[in-house]
Amino acid sequence: MSVRRELLEIADRMRALATTGLHYGESPFDRERYDALLRLAARLAALGQGGDPVHIEQLYRGMDEGYVTPKLDVRMAVFRQDRILLVRERADDRWAMPGGYVDIGDSPSEAAIRETAEEAGLEVRARRLVGVFDCRLQPETPAHLFHIHKLIFTGESLDPNAQPVPGWEVSDARFHPLNELPDLSLGRTVPLHIREAKRVAADPSELPHFD
Repeated sequence: MSVRRELLEIADRMRALATTGLHYGESPFDRERYDALLRLAARLAALGQGGDPVHIEQLYRGMDEGYVTPKLDVRMAVFRQDRILLVRERADDRWAMPGGYVDIGDSPSEAAIRETAEEAGLEVRARRLVGVFDCRLQPETPAHLFHIHKLIFTGESLDPNAQPVPGWEVSDARFHPLNELPDLSLGRTVPLHIREAKRVAADPSELPHFD
């Protein structure tokens, strides 16, 4: 594990402890200590990320209330023969399976279906769970301020002849040959995700991946 990644992981765990303590703590002295811990967590994260500790502290304070848990991200793997649906992210001009964070009120599969419609213009049904991935255990995934769990589903188009149309959040959407993948947006999709999706999609007897 790189020093940068370890610093961000330690800072995020400190943030979770401090935020949970600020929510449940009753003693003003304890709350003062938790508040100081949160500021220290932001300074530590800034060392790991090279960012502004004040800005990171603002992110930390606005991200969660109550008992802090990992963020939940979903992705949809849609195959056509030997090609997979990918969208080009505006943030880094690289490609990923359509998806995003799960909204309150959505099931994970509903969120993946909605994100595929919004980002790639395709109406799909979710078929199988590919796996549950802890982003911190994937070396190819860049270090992140927050702990993220990723659920990936396989899906199929309701109209097998429909062509992808990029939504406003992305700049392009198309099917790419599996043997000629473009540069991936590794914070969103890594090669392992695509390999596991293909494995599960190809054989109904295959079990989902989990970390």
